[in-house]
Amino acid sequence: MNKKITYYIFSFTMLIVTFSSCQKYYIDSGTHAPKYDGTVMEYIKMRKDIFDSLYKVIQLSGLESELNRNGVTFFAPGDASIRKSIYALNEVLHILGRDTVYTLDQIDAEVWREYLSMYIYTNTYLLKDIPQLDTNNMNVYPGQAFLSIGNQNMNMGVLYNDVVSKGDNNQQQVVKYGGYRQLYLSYIVDVSNTEAAGGMVNSPVATSDIQTNNGVIHALEYRRHTFGFVVNNFINSAYTKGIKDN
Repeated sequence: MNKKITYYIFSFTMLIVTFSSCQKYYIDSGTHAPKYDGTVMEYIKMRKDIFDSLYKVIQLSGLESELNRNGVTFFAPGDASIRKSIYALNEVLHILGRDTVYTLDQIDAEVWREYLSMYIYTNTYLLKDIPQLDTNNMNVYPGQAFLSIGNQNMNMGVLYNDVVSKGDNNQQQVVKYGGYRQLYLSYIVDVSNTEAAGGMVNSPVATSDIQTNNGVIHALEYRRHTFGFVVNNFINSAYTKGIKDN
């Protein structure tokens, strides 16, 4: 990719990061039934309110069979996360004078397969099965490295939040790791140094442990996640493979 295209990708990445940083990070996802009587794919299809585009991407990628087999963990990116990546791609295409993407099938199926496979894992992992993660103390609490079905190096970890309260004389009291627990899926940018700034791209889960008949779904928080984790990579892949005419 030439320098001009790289510049545009970087510029719109910064725009998305700035927009995301202005959002409220905690979302109360409410309660959900502990068990869904159906497969992972059936659940995604049923929740058109948040997974309509995701369902189409799964079909385009050819990974439906992976999500229907027994023993699968799926970190589900919501439609808003997919839209953010499409928006960034379209901004670059527009500046380059290219036709923009109107339908998901204009992007090559191999691109969808490559990036969607980052969210799918063999075996079933509930929140209780995943080690503690502290992004400020990775030597002690590093979470655990996993390979996705696409052989991508990833990390799963559970962040133990602190409990902060006011004590006598209005002094702040902190109970380390005593608060609510939140599951994270992280893309490992630099395998040799996950503690470095930018060594991992961390994506929190909004709702965890949605158990189905053949596995478990963890729904990622869309405000802090962009499909593909690194939007530059997604744009580069989509552009290189070629955008089909609408």
